Amino acid sequence: MTKKIFSGVQPTGNLHLGNYLGAIKNFVELQNDKDNTCIYCVVDLHAITLKQDPNELKNNIRETAATFIASGLDPSESILFNQSLVPAHSEGSWILSCIARMGWLNRMTQFKEKAGKDKEKASIGLYIYPILMAADIMLYDSTHVPVGDDQKQHLELCRDIAQKFNNDYKVQDFLVPPEPLIQKQFSRIMSLKDGSKKMSKSDESDLSRINLKDDKDSISNKIKKAKTDQHPIPSKIKELENRPEAENLLGIYSSLKNQKIEKTLEEFGGKNFSELKINLTDQLIERITPIAGEINRLLDNPDYLDKILFSGGEKANAIAEKKVKELKKIIGF
Repeated sequence: MTKKIFSGVQPTGNLHLGNYLGAIKNFVELQNDKDNTCIYCVVDLHAITLKQDPNELKNNIRETAATFIASGLDPSESILFNQSLVPAHSEGSWILSCIARMGWLNRMTQFKEKAGKDKEKASIGLYIYPILMAADIMLYDSTHVPVGDDQKQHLELCRDIAQKFNNDYKVQDFLVPPEPLIQKQFSRIMSLKDGSKKMSKSDESDLSRINLKDDKDSISNKIKKAKTDQHPIPSKIKELENRPEAENLLGIYSSLKNQKIEKTLEEFGGKNFSELKINLTDQLIERITPIAGEINRLLDNPDYLDKILFSGGEKANAIAEKKVKELKKIIGF
């Protein structure tokens, strides 16, 4: 069965290994399955729920697109665009916001986390962006959405909106309730300095993450200094309990090798972390440095990146605009 896959990534700039192993690597694998139709969006409308420097935002949009392409996304095989090029996203979001219920949004835990203690000062956009996310997905009749654990709640909201719209207007299956594509292993890559925290660009220490633009010396230094524990590497997965740093490094290695963590434990069980770190460094350098080189090459040609995004935007707009016209007809416009 053909899957219609949609996913969006915010243009934060300086994407890292967690973004690559948790999302982008999976995007490439989905694209390479010829049974899939893939649409990948740089969600710049979502980015402005928090104030952005305009020049930095423009550069981050290009850098995110460059990272996608450098990692193996092919704009001739997938649709790659930035969200603000397609007005239907905003228009569709307003229509769906009139379907969504306040109670549904009040349950969204991510707003509470991002808004912090003083939620009265948070933007309305931050509160309602899950509705824009629902529009992003459903304007393309997407059947599947790759999500991490932290986005499952938003996908449930999307499904609720689809079902309510279809029921309210008696249009069975007009809005497609999407299914999650959850990466079972290694969807959360943790900090190299603290295995209890997710790898993040916002961490003050650059040693906590492998950036996708790091050179081989930086990668080698960061893995050398990555936190471990004093025990040897175990042979069985249950022995990794309460050893988050060990589990993280073994998980990263397993993901890079496209193998289950059990196989990695067979390979390194009983050995010291120094041996794992040598092999992990080699794997990272082999995978990341070509991506870094290609990102930098693409960033030197912003006109080329803009052309790809504009072309993708035209393709996306043709689909999304048609869906919004049908939406408007159903509701009586």
